[in-house]
Amino acid sequence: MGDAIELAGPDLAAGAPLADVPDGGSLLGHAGGEAVLVVRRGERLYAIGATCSHYGGPLAEGLVVGDTVRCPWHHACFDLRTGAASAPALDPLPCYAVERRGDRVVVGAAVTPPAPAAIATPARVVIVGAGPAGAVAAESLRRLGHAGSIVLLGAEATPPIDRPNLSKDYLAGTAPEDWMQLRDADFYRAQGIELRLGARVTALDVAGHAVTLEGGEVVPYDAVVLATGAEPVRLDLPGGDRLQTLRTLADSRAIVAAARPGARAVVIGASFIGLEVAASLRARDVEVDVVGLERLPLERVLGAELGALVQQVHEAHGVRFHLGHGPRAIEPDRVILDDGTALAADLAIAGVGVRPRVALAEAAGLAIDRGVVVDAELRAAPDVYAIGDVARWPDPRSGEAVRIEHWMVAERHGEAVARTLLGRGGPFRVVPFFWSAHHDLTINYVGHAPGWDRLVVDGDLAARDAAVHYYRGDRLLAVATVGRDRYALEVARDLEAG
Repeated sequence: MGDAIELAGPDLAAGAPLADVPDGGSLLGHAGGEAVLVVRRGERLYAIGATCSHYGGPLAEGLVVGDTVRCPWHHACFDLRTGAASAPALDPLPCYAVERRGDRVVVGAAVTPPAPAAIATPARVVIVGAGPAGAVAAESLRRLGHAGSIVLLGAEATPPIDRPNLSKDYLAGTAPEDWMQLRDADFYRAQGIELRLGARVTALDVAGHAVTLEGGEVVPYDAVVLATGAEPVRLDLPGGDRLQTLRTLADSRAIVAAARPGARAVVIGASFIGLEVAASLRARDVEVDVVGLERLPLERVLGAELGALVQQVHEAHGVRFHLGHGPRAIEPDRVILDDGTALAADLAIAGVGVRPRVALAEAAGLAIDRGVVVDAELRAAPDVYAIGDVARWPDPRSGEAVRIEHWMVAERHGEAVARTLLGRGGPFRVVPFFWSAHHDLTINYVGHAPGWDRLVVDGDLAARDAAVHYYRGDRLLAVATVGRDRYALEVARDLEAG
């Protein structure tokens, strides 16, 4: 989804000095007209494509961790031995033959890793929800060799999409709609995945191993994966039904249709989603007011220092803030605040959080605690699993049950549950990561800090070169970075290692 990096460095097909490849590090070069990264781990050498298959990030600026290389942009991870990708990347990278000849390293032709052995059980997997978690679960099952039936049930009319861009590039008008699909219909057909859109599940029969669709059709399963996601919180106030929310492609299309230059928008909620919507609408020359109860935007999550920077950046791009206030009523052409202020509004958008969709699981008798309770392998009951925004799982680092609404976590859940279904599971241990774009400011956030008591800023936030560390006592919980992509990768590595 990004432009390939220009060829740089030595011609690795002709060879390069082995001394130029540090142990535990890499050398960027090219072979056969393709950018190639050579990685050295002790006596082992690897050669892999140098451009991340997610958004085209430069892997030479990433980090080597064990037998993987990780992208500095969005923390996609690639197996150096096979090129296999981990979310948010979906497509593998090419791997190349590489050998040491005396004191030089030489890269040869691309090599194809062996196909996995076919695994027939569970014979029929039904996945409820075609968001990122469900879609990646289906795809990962096939990639790992599952040879049984896979049914992917999506309640929406559109195929699985790149949801972060609903509030980012697509909404801003810098990405076309055909860029939004994670995979097209041909992909699912080729993989033998039965993708059924507009298929709303109304009941789960755990004892009978079946789900029921709206209309009465019964779909049996040997294993079922609940990936029902979350839904936007809707405000209960006069005219609240006029508020638009942003969760689906249809939602984003509706906002785009109303976002003509010069239009006036009021965004309710100084949240990540609300502020990303504000930035995208400003890119379309829409006048934007943001209303939030907070003293500073994102202060509860990021702290006052970074929250103040976010506000300054938005204000420099023409966004007006009304903080410490909430809406009292939504009228056809204006939003009335709790202090009586009237804000002109051709469109009003709510970004005040989401709630996990637990009704299906709750009615089936599964354990619910602000999400579907699962074990370390994402199992809610025998042959029943829950992943993505709806799942609450035990975090091995904190010992607490967590539910995290991050795109990367949802996709990594999909990968993990596929391994579990095929007998290759283990405790889910991924370090959460997300990124948030605000005009020309991008924030990377690694870890999970729902409650912190100490914050330490390293660097200069005003110069866009800083890391904000969040502690509980002496324990580092998370880090937010601005302009320090590699450091964010290093923090993720260290948190992963404990």
